[in-house]
This record gives sequence, structure tokens and C-alpha cells, in this order.
Amino acid sequence: MKEKRARRRFSLFEQVYEFTRQIPRGRVTTYAAIALALGRPRSARVVGFVMSICPYPERIVPCHRVVRSDGSVGGYGFEGSERKASLLLKEGIEISKGGRIDLSKYLFVEFRKPIRSRRMTLSNLT
Repeated sequence: MKEKRARRRFSLFEQVYEFTRQIPRGRVTTYAAIALALGRPRSARVVGFVMSICPYPERIVPCHRVVRSDGSVGGYGFEGSERKASLLLKEGIEISKGGRIDLSKYLFVEFRKPIRSRRMTLSNLT
């Protein structure tokens, strides 16, 4: 039973990372949009937690492209929101003086369901 629960959790984490990998450069999505794509519309906080412990580098899983539903940048693990904002700015995303992104201009929600059934590893992603 414990192993089954661990497998299910691992699968959820990998699905979140798969959806995040689909966000193109110069676009962002929200924690809530990923939760909706997962079929779990009330799980935006779970998505935020999963993103906060992402073991993959940003070139593999661009966690910095996931923002809050109000367009604010939000946190970025141990590196902080300043680092996240600088990565977004480098990708051409404009951030207002109030620290918000215009989601009507940059929002990405055209997710495809992940087809990957095996665990993501750095060797099969690069």
C-alpha cells in the first residue's frame, strides 16, 4: 500500500514537471493552470509545492515560467523572486513596476497530456 501511494505521488510530480517543460520561452503559465491540466483544479498549492522542490535544472524544467494567478511573479525556491524575475526578463517577459506580468499577453495554457510513462532523468531529457 505504501509503495503504491509513493508511486502515485511520484507520478504526480513527474506530470507537473512534464507540463512545465511544455511552456515555451517568452511565455508563462500559472500554478492553477497546471493544476487544471492535471485534472485537479483545486490543487494549485500542490503544484506550487512540487515546483518548489524541483530537482531538475531550469534548462530542463523551466519552473521560473510558472507564476501566480494574479500575474505576480511568486517565489522561486531558495533563489527568491528576484532571480525568477531576472530569468523572465531575459526571456523578454515584461514585468510591471508592481511586480506583475500581463497574463493576457504572456499566458500559455495549450498543454498536451504527458505521454511519458517512464521516470524523467537528466540523461533522457538532454
